[in-house]
Formats: sequence, structure tokens, C-alpha cells
Amino acid sequence: MDWVDESGILIGALLCFVWCCIMRYVAGFMVWGSILALHVLLAGGIFFCWNEYTELEGIPGSTDDFSLTLSLDSYLRLQKTWLIAGIVFSVLLTIMLLLMLCLCNRIRIAINLIEEASKAVSAFWSTLFWPIIPFCMQLCVTVLWCAIAVYLATSKEKTFVVNSAENGTNVTFRNFEPCDVKTFDPQGTSTECMFNSYELPEYHNYMQFINVFCYLWVLNFIIGLNQVTLAGVFATYFWTVDKKDLPKFPLLRSLIWTITYHTGSVAFGALIIAIVQLIRIFLEYIELQLKGKKNKVAKFILRCLKCIFWCLEKFLKFINKNAYIMIAIYGKNFCTSAQNAFFLLMRNIIRVAVVNKITDFLLFIGIAMVTIGVVVLSFFYFTFSAEYSLTAFVVAEYLPIPNVRYYWVIIIMIGLGTFVVAQIFFGVFNMAVDTLFLSFLEDLERHDGSPERPYYMNKDLMQIVGKKNRKRHEQWLLFFFSSGF
Repeated sequence: MDWVDESGILIGALLCFVWCCIMRYVAGFMVWGSILALHVLLAGGIFFCWNEYTELEGIPGSTDDFSLTLSLDSYLRLQKTWLIAGIVFSVLLTIMLLLMLCLCNRIRIAINLIEEASKAVSAFWSTLFWPIIPFCMQLCVTVLWCAIAVYLATSKEKTFVVNSAENGTNVTFRNFEPCDVKTFDPQGTSTECMFNSYELPEYHNYMQFINVFCYLWVLNFIIGLNQVTLAGVFATYFWTVDKKDLPKFPLLRSLIWTITYHTGSVAFGALIIAIVQLIRIFLEYIELQLKGKKNKVAKFILRCLKCIFWCLEKFLKFINKNAYIMIAIYGKNFCTSAQNAFFLLMRNIIRVAVVNKITDFLLFIGIAMVTIGVVVLSFFYFTFSAEYSLTAFVVAEYLPIPNVRYYWVIIIMIGLGTFVVAQIFFGVFNMAVDTLFLSFLEDLERHDGSPERPYYMNKDLMQIVGKKNRKRHEQWLLFFFSSGF
């Protein structure tokens, strides 16, 4: 049965690769098609509400006021219900139309960046398989952490107590006092130092604390190493004007460059995330200790702190990711890169929101389609019978169907495995979009299109933002007219 699971996950990986490569052709259609479909749905909702409103006109009881009831039909028989719904749909459609007018160019930028990211991934197809190495590293670190945690949990020590037969007040030893069997001196009495039990040492909790902290730190370090390596590859793609001059083995070059020069920056960024995650684990531990107690104020404060640190972790991960991209572009330290990335994004906050949401939307569709597609194929594979069709006969002839009773378990396993693989593949694509986007913003702010400072973005992006690279004679004409001649 293992080959069935592996085949399903392998098909999912192949579909992810194909999807990332064809994104350049379907991104615009999917985004504009979804926007158009949303407008059509809102317009259809307005028409439907208006139609229901007019049909209820003159019907007894349709103009009554709202009354609190659990029956939905009673609300649907009122004109006010459809009037309010129509107004809501109209407001939403108006807002969507205004957003389209204001954000049209930004949506075009997002689509172009996604298409360019697809080209970059196709040019460096090895980047899609690179995350397998960090994933295996994280798996090894997790196994090591579990082994150390189990070892610490079972590293109990023998404890000994005094067992004395003496009675009275002037006794040298007291029963059940802790004692050391190696140094114990009975002083001529029948007292002995006997074994009591196995107990964890006092430093056990501190060792487990250090173990968890180191695990989180190393885990985030591997994530950071992965992000800087990928950012270096895609930054090379953007800042190379002639794509024929792209270097060979860019992934290996970026990895060596990251390990050689930026290990400290990656470790510092991972340290920040690890500290916040450790605080969140500590808050979960406190909440567990408060379980069953009636201190509502403490529980409320604890939940507020959990919410704050959850938001803080999300924010720091966002800053870390963009700081790593700036490190890959300019090679500066973590703090400088984080500061530059943050203010660059704040100066272009609307573009950031549009690009992120459109990218998330397309990646969600990609992950959903690949996962659902593989699950459906797996279902048909297990339920096909040779008497149904020629395709079923071919499947049954060359791919023997296992005779299993609970094939749903296998299908669920294939679906989960495909989902994980899709997350890994599309995580690379997301990193490509983010790197190209940050590079685009840097290019837009640092260059002016002159021969000394030409733009590195592609011609479509320059056309969208109304920029172009001027040639030498155009530069002289611009200088001539701007000087007042």
C-alpha cells in the first residue's frame, strides 16, 4: 500500500510544478475573472432582491414591521427584508467599483509580479525541490528534540531517607530525613540510609526549558536559512537585465553565500521569533495551571496576553521574511535590513495589501485544486471497476487496484500528504513573489531611468507605473529643456 500513497503524493508534486509554471498564463485570467464574477454576483443579488421586493408589493402582511422569531420564512415574506438586502448589495457593489477604479493599476502590478515569479521559478526549477532539504533538517531536529526530551523525562535519580529505630528526643537521626548513601555515618547505631524512590532532579525543569528553547531557535534558523537562500536566487533573477546572463547553479551559490556571510543575521532573526514562541508556550502552561480555578480576572488577562503575543509573532515573522529578502539583495545586517524593509513597505502599504491578497488568493486556489484533484483521482482509482469504461479497464489492467475495505483512510492520507507537498511548493512561489515585489519597490525608489541609473524591472511593469529607461540622447534633450534653453 505504500506505493499507492507515494504515487498519489508524487502526482500532487508534479501538478504543483506544472501549476507554478503555467501561472504566467492564467494569473491575469483568474484574477480579473474572479473580480468580474464578484461584480456579476452582486449585480445579480441586487436584481433578485428588487424582483422579490416588487412581487411582495400589495400582498397582505408584507409591509409589517420586524418581529423576533426563529422562522426564516416570516422574514422572507417582508418587503423590508429584501429592501435592506438590496441596499447592502448596492453599497457593496458601489464600494467594489470604487476600489476597482482606485486599485486597477495596483492589481495589474500584482498580476505582472505573479507572472514574473512564474518565469523565475521556471528558470530556476530546482528551487521547487530545495525546500525538501530544510524540511528533512527540521524533521531531524524534531526527532533529536523528542529524544532529548524523553531522556530528560526519564533521567530520575535515586533518593535515600533515614530509617532509624531510635525513639525519644535525644536522637541523632530522624526518620525519613534525606541522606546520602555514600557519606552516611550511622555513628554506631542501628540507623541506616535506605532507598526511597526515583525522583527528578531539581534542575530538570531548567533543562527541559533550555531544550525547548534550543529546538525553537534551530527550527526558526532553518526556516530563515531557507528564506534567505531562495530570496538570493530570485533577487539575482530580478537584478539581471539580460536573462541570458543568469548564473549557473544559483541555488548552490546563494546557499554558500548565505552560510558564509549571513549566518549571524539569520540566527538573530530566529532568536527573536524563538523568544516570542517560548513566551507563548509559557502562557499556555500558565493557562493549564489555572484550569479549574475561578479567577476570571487572571484568565481574562492571560487570554489578552495570548492574543497580543500571537499578533506579535505574526508581525515579527512578516518583518523577518522581508528583512531576509533585503539581506539577500544588499547583504547588510539584520537590524538595518529589517528597518529598511519595514519603512519601504510602509511607504507602499496599499501596494503591499493588494499584492499580498491577490497572491494569497491564487495560492489558495492552487493548493485547493491540486489537493482536491489528487483526492478525486485517488477516489476514482479505488472505486473503478473494469466493467464501467475503457479507462477503468486500462487502470485495472496496468495499475492493480488493492483489495482494501477502508480505502478512505488511504485517500485521507494521500490528501494530507498532497496538501503538505503543495504548501512546500507554493511556499517557494510565494517567496518568489515577495522577493520580486520588494526588488520592484527598491528599483522604483532608487532609480530614475537615466543611463546612469536605469530601471531593472521588465517593460510591462515600467508601462504600468509610467516609467521608461531613457537613452543617452534622450537624457541630453531632457537636460536641455529642463535648463530653460
